[in-house]
Amino acid sequence: MTDPADEHVDWDLARRIAVRVAGTEPLYQSYLAEPLRKDFARFVPVAAELVAIETGLETPGEAHAEVIDRAGWIDANIAAFRRLLQPLLGAPADTAEADALELAEPSRVTRTVGAVELGSVLGWMARRVLGQYDLLWASDDAGDTGSDLRGDTVGDTVYFVGPNILVTEKRFAFVPSQFRLWLALHELTHRSQFTGVPWLRPHFLQLVNGLVDEAQPDPERLRDGIRTLMTQRRSNSGRSKSSGSNSGQPGQDLLGEGGLAAVFATEHQRGLIAQVGGMMSLVEGHGDVTMARAARGHIPDADRFAVVMQHRRRNVRGMARLIQRLLGIEAKLAQYQAGEDFIARIEAERGPRAVDRIWERVEHLPSMAEIRDPQAWLERVPAA
Repeated sequence: MTDPADEHVDWDLARRIAVRVAGTEPLYQSYLAEPLRKDFARFVPVAAELVAIETGLETPGEAHAEVIDRAGWIDANIAAFRRLLQPLLGAPADTAEADALELAEPSRVTRTVGAVELGSVLGWMARRVLGQYDLLWASDDAGDTGSDLRGDTVGDTVYFVGPNILVTEKRFAFVPSQFRLWLALHELTHRSQFTGVPWLRPHFLQLVNGLVDEAQPDPERLRDGIRTLMTQRRSNSGRSKSSGSNSGQPGQDLLGEGGLAAVFATEHQRGLIAQVGGMMSLVEGHGDVTMARAARGHIPDADRFAVVMQHRRRNVRGMARLIQRLLGIEAKLAQYQAGEDFIARIEAERGPRAVDRIWERVEHLPSMAEIRDPQAWLERVPAA
């Protein structure tokens, strides 16, 4: 049976482009690869224990570490995209709905353009990602690690992109054993969040599925998005010239708030994007805080790792910075810092582990507005 997603995207072409853009790394093809795999197999259980002590979250089973190359990371993401799109593209539509949406078979040009865009983005990101515990990843063997994205189970594997880790260690003269344990702490924190908080993963997938379900081609929305983008660009340019500042009302710079996805989204979709942003801001902020605390007494260079990697993320120049802005990565980095600031604020008010109150129920999850204004969350959610 033909996968409906195959009719809309030339996945083979996307993969070939992504692999070419990602390139290969000679370091990973050397004797250094095997020690890398052995280290993560050893450090992941240690990190899981340290994270459990710090967070108090109980996680089922043991995490499995898998070191992959850039092509492996690309393959995993393409598999996730196909699973994510299948329910949308494979859903039958009645005649009236099809006529209203003016649905038509995608042309070869459309499939090729989509493949070039997706392949270019995946290839660019494959050169930068160090590790990932991502709920949109799943094995092709559903019986082995889980069902599709809308099911109740998911593969429980933490991925580390070996070539990028080796390059980073060499570039910044990191002590490999310390840096690898430090990375494991971050990814195992995410695992503890999504497997130790019963409602977190279903809520996340519900939001993502909501965004996918509403992803319908709309030429008028594209035109509106382009007009909005040009208007905001002129407005920001005018403010910069007149006041030397690019500040404005929150949410005014849609590109800065969420990349092109926010620019071309409907109002309802922007609401969902904001919910995802608030949730991921909390998750990433909590991840950084937990990693820093769990590393104390175990990773002497942890503070240096944090400073260097933060500088690496924020000081991107030229075309790379433009790509980050268009993809919404720049907005996400700002959200993650806001998440750390949010946790610091609620802990200053209610003491260590104040975040435990959020894990009790989905209604306690802060919105993006509350992430930016912690006092609003403190007033809405009473202390335990």
